Amino acid sequence: PTESGFTTDVLALYDWAKARSGNSSILFWGHSLGTGIATNAARKLQEERGVQVDAVVLESPYTNIREAAAHIPITKIYRQFPGFGYFILDSLALGNMFFRSDENVKVLACPLLILHAEDDDVVPPHLGRKLFETAQSSYKDKTKVKFITFPKKLGLGHDYISFNPELPTLVKDFLKMK
Repeated sequence: PTESGFTTDVLALYDWAKARSGNSSILFWGHSLGTGIATNAARKLQEERGVQVDAVVLESPYTNIREAAAHIPITKIYRQFPGFGYFILDSLALGNMFFRSDENVKVLACPLLILHAEDDDVVPPHLGRKLFETAQSSYKDKTKVKFITFPKKLGLGHDYISFNPELPTLVKDFLKMK
């Protein structure tokens, strides 16, 4: 799999869904690595086709894959070794894996919802907050960008935001504003 391949696949799926959806809204919802794919596809759709996806929802996002790899807990033990940057972080770039959500959100204009759990032990919540701040500072209409955090006491971690019974209402409320 490649970053451009993922993005091409999402755009093909978008075309398929759009052709069958009538006037229904279509949004991109990415989780973790998928957040980079979702922002790539939304940006490409906007810049190359002049079309905005109806909304983008990012669940447990990061700013870009290099920064995520440098901060995810699994790499903590390796960060102390010489060559970590070269062997791990630079190898992502050599493989054309960037997933620059931080750059993508700077040009998006569609509604953007960022969801992050405070107890996410895979993608640190500060990366989601940083992505929100980047989007918030770049969007002309600041009301189109929203950040929702889920407290530690809910125990949602990295993978269980979708289990929160309030999530459907939160997303519906967000989509009403577009």
